[in-house]
Amino acid sequence: MRDLKPVRTSRSETLLLALLGVTAVLGFSCTSSPGPPQQAQPPATQPPATQPPATQPPATQPPGSGSPSPVDAASGRFVMSNAALISLWVDPGSGNDSATGASADQALRSVSEAWRRVPASTTLTQGYRILLQPGTYSAALLPNYMEYRWGTSQSPVIIQAAQGRGTARLTGDLNVFSTRHLYLIDLEIDRSGDAFHCEQCSYVLIRNSRLWGGTGAHETIKVNQSDHIYIEDSDIGGAEDNAIDFVAVHEGHIRGNKIHDAIDWCAYAKGGSSGITVDGNEIYNCGTGGFTAGQGTGFEFMQTPWLQYEAYGIAVTNNVIHDTEGAGLGVNGGYNIVMAYNTLYRIGSRSHAVEFVHGSRGCDGDTVTCAAHRSAGGWGTTDAGGQYIPNKHVTFANNVIYNPAPFVTAWQHFAVAGPTTPPAGSGAPSPAKADDDLRIFGNVIWNGGSAMSVGFGDGCADSNPTCSESQVLTANAVNTLEPSLADPLNGVWTPALGSALQTRFAQAIPAWSWADAPAGVPMVAAPSFATDRSGRARVSAGHPGAYEPQFAVACRKSAKLSAVSQHRRTSVKSA
Repeated sequence: MRDLKPVRTSRSETLLLALLGVTAVLGFSCTSSPGPPQQAQPPATQPPATQPPATQPPATQPPGSGSPSPVDAASGRFVMSNAALISLWVDPGSGNDSATGASADQALRSVSEAWRRVPASTTLTQGYRILLQPGTYSAALLPNYMEYRWGTSQSPVIIQAAQGRGTARLTGDLNVFSTRHLYLIDLEIDRSGDAFHCEQCSYVLIRNSRLWGGTGAHETIKVNQSDHIYIEDSDIGGAEDNAIDFVAVHEGHIRGNKIHDAIDWCAYAKGGSSGITVDGNEIYNCGTGGFTAGQGTGFEFMQTPWLQYEAYGIAVTNNVIHDTEGAGLGVNGGYNIVMAYNTLYRIGSRSHAVEFVHGSRGCDGDTVTCAAHRSAGGWGTTDAGGQYIPNKHVTFANNVIYNPAPFVTAWQHFAVAGPTTPPAGSGAPSPAKADDDLRIFGNVIWNGGSAMSVGFGDGCADSNPTCSESQVLTANAVNTLEPSLADPLNGVWTPALGSALQTRFAQAIPAWSWADAPAGVPMVAAPSFATDRSGRARVSAGHPGAYEPQFAVACRKSAKLSAVSQHRRTSVKSA
């Protein structure tokens, strides 16, 4: 066979041939899908279901001067200092606890010995990085309790897999108390039981890790009476109760994770938790539901001044929530809660899609502390209590709820509790309302057809100006517009090209007000809705759901293009 000579083309032909290649990919119809002008182009590929959003953590850098927030504004990730740290190497196979630990060839054998070498009960002036070589770390090699290590932003304590995610496997749990600036990076905690528990902690980061409770965990991650807790880009699951349980946690985020396989809720923030952002996660395969702001708490476990509502200033945005038996989202006793721009798919098989009900409150035995909290203005009593903590200023907006036939909720779209009377002497408003300034708008709901009940019952009565049935049916697309997602069964949650979501626009979300917050409760910064789950900018208010639609542009072959193509084929033949 003789070689073919290369075909020379003019510059104009080169440009046209390149355009021809584009049209071969996009097709030949010269139409542009309707939509607003885009300020930012979509990413080349969408993140799969099992991976966090496309945005990556920033490079380590010192916190911005004068900025109190340790979170990078662009990525939303926690920013670690790049200050020099003392390295302590650990190798479960060849290490020796009598070694220096200063290098890989002088590695310690146990994490407990490395932890012992970090000074306790003093504010650190020098940070430590505990580097775990590949291998399995049994419970015998881990500290029984990790207590009283007080790092700072410039002198943290980091426990990290030296060779990257999945290379260091811990088969025992981590129990942490009174510890500050502890960062867990690239770890795998795999045990049949609770994986991580932190109490009275500040500035804890879990990043790029896998925590699995198997069949024995009550909660895979439990954090209580703590502040500035950040869980990022991790895989968390396997619990008979909750995969993530925040009680009285103030400031932090749960961002870019897979949270799954729990018998109760996948995750909640309760006990007066405040200032928590839940963004860009995939939440799935849970029983009672996906995520709820609030729930129910023993009065004694709450902290001053957050002694009234179960949750304050919680923003739930850009999440994909799917395959939950109960509600995909819920608010149980929350103040200033925003749930916006989420995509919910195949949810509520045993109940409803979304719920707004009262939070629970009781005293679990410490009657002295319960009485003190009541004297300080908290809502509760010294007895077993009940479900009477109200909701106030809750916004549920610009979400997509999609149950494709034959999948439907068992009963209704929403569950909204009617007013209830709290116990005498509890201090809670009477009647306690679950729908006080509840706003439901801009959502696209496809679930069960016209026969499916909205589900308000005694809640959202006709007299309620913000969430009556007529108002909700007017302000939302309820079984009038079927969303079309690209490939949800294979984890592609973006709107399909040509989806009706392309022509449905979101509505602006008003900033929350703290004018009527309980005395002493600090204001939480308003959430941002500027980008979708992939990091793509929303123009104006954007579109409902976790992802902005993509708008295809495709062009027919022009006569000139056809001529160039024909010229190329002729040239090759004659070469």
